Amino acid sequence: MTALLFALLMSGCVSTQMAVVVKPVADMYSRPSLDADVVSQALYGSNVAVQETGEGWLKIQTGDEYSGWVPVEHLRVLACGERRYASSASIQVESLFAHIYHEPSVTKRRPMLTVAFETRLEPTGSRFKDGERWIEVRLPDSTRGWIQEGDVTAGTRVLSMAETIQLARRFIGLPYTWGGTSSFGYDCSGFVQMLYRKHGVSLPRDSRPQARWKGFVAVEGGEPVAGDLLYFGSAPEKITHTGMYIGDGQFIHATAHEKPVIQISRLTDPHWSQLLVAIRRLK
Repeated sequence: MTALLFALLMSGCVSTQMAVVVKPVADMYSRPSLDADVVSQALYGSNVAVQETGEGWLKIQTGDEYSGWVPVEHLRVLACGERRYASSASIQVESLFAHIYHEPSVTKRRPMLTVAFETRLEPTGSRFKDGERWIEVRLPDSTRGWIQEGDVTAGTRVLSMAETIQLARRFIGLPYTWGGTSSFGYDCSGFVQMLYRKHGVSLPRDSRPQARWKGFVAVEGGEPVAGDLLYFGSAPEKITHTGMYIGDGQFIHATAHEKPVIQISRLTDPHWSQLLVAIRRLK
């Protein structure tokens, strides 16, 4: 039994033990080894449930009910009864990336860290104005830092589908990353999951479960409309890729095909037209 597991058992909180991510993006592995494949990621400041412990590893479950193993140093285990990070007031990063600084200045010291789009942070209530407005934040490790007001929003707004497609274009050229769920690098299903989340819809993490999701209807024998999700594979039961249709025969997706970046492709491209096996539309 590891010392961490013993501590969790003694706390009486094992079944509901929570942790918070303290790395800008924490890779989640299929087994407790850096040589294993990455199955997903958890963003900085995310509250995750602890499912299992291993020597130097924790198996966690994210808010979308996805599980994987994370090195223990990438997490801070919350004490029994400790409130979750940013569980009350919070701000969210709206820039593709945002620096957090030791003090409210971009010149005096290098950034403490750089966080990704959608990262949630906990404001302390302190502000500083010098032409560039600054917000002080309490970080998941209980230290404090400063972020520029222009990088964040104080609330989340559900985007229309037109706004969601406009948002999607902001990510063009960012790298494709297997298992990626952040602006440091998305995979195909992580990208469309994020877009639909901004549209107010919670999708499953992976493309195959997405295509089977009960909130979708199948589009049979018709043309896709903007916002539909396209699923690709060698057969309907062997889906391996997804993207969002944006109109005019085009779709946006995170792909490793030819150039590993988020990009816009055409459905008339023979590579994609022969692999398209399903179109899904919200009910």
